Amino acid sequence: MKIDLFGGTGFIGSNFKKLYHDITHIHDREDNNPIEDGDNVLYMISTTHNYHVFDDIHKDVDTNLTKLLNVLEKCKSKNLTFNFISSWFVYGDVDLPAKENYCCNPKGFYSITKKCAEDLVISYCNTFDIKYRILRLCNVYGKSDEGVSKKKNALQYLINEIKNNNPINLYYDGMFIRDYMHVDDICKAIHFVLNDKNSNYIINIGSGISQNFREIIEFVINQTNSKSKINQIDAAKFHKIVQVKDMYMCVNKLKNLGFKQSIDIYEGIKTLL
Repeated sequence: MKIDLFGGTGFIGSNFKKLYHDITHIHDREDNNPIEDGDNVLYMISTTHNYHVFDDIHKDVDTNLTKLLNVLEKCKSKNLTFNFISSWFVYGDVDLPAKENYCCNPKGFYSITKKCAEDLVISYCNTFDIKYRILRLCNVYGKSDEGVSKKKNALQYLINEIKNNNPINLYYDGMFIRDYMHVDDICKAIHFVLNDKNSNYIINIGSGISQNFREIIEFVINQTNSKSKINQIDAAKFHKIVQVKDMYMCVNKLKNLGFKQSIDIYEGIKTLL
């Protein structure tokens, strides 16, 4: 199998390349053309949070939609499968665990454009007889994420604050749930799906475990003997507009393919301390 990776310089893409360097070709940012003998296009180019509405109102559309269409157009008449990396953000407020066949209700420019991108991929691929898969990722964490901030990968941002003995401010006192998976497991799960002989479907990539955020934070404080104090604060207005309180996904499809997660959340977090 040859994998044609668009977006290989980001957190997940760079880790995927490390694990599967012998079968993965990474494109330059401006290159829209798939390689001639590739089996799978793996498309990871994306913004990473909902906050660009404050600094560049066009960024999510330009990055998540326009760039995508430029690449999709070059896939026409090629014998490949287009694998689009999406996000749990597309679900919005739904019953949990979130299932692939649910009607989505995304909030915020990032979330909305990711769902729109999914629909464009499916429509274009059906129109031009291109095989596709949509992979919706859970929250991803791991050592090499250089884009950690309050806006992206808040867990690792708070872990760094705890290591520095700084006070921790938590919405809802940390009493909400998320679905976390280590970046190595994420990459292995993506590779696992790319090896599936079937196509034209949506699949959740995650642990399927509802992790209590407060419990994770307390674990980090205990492991590091930190002096950090936890403060409960009201969720910001914009956070309430664009973010759901609780989320974890049903991963029965992934498990039925035979994939098994190898890194437990608490073992994975220890590697960050």
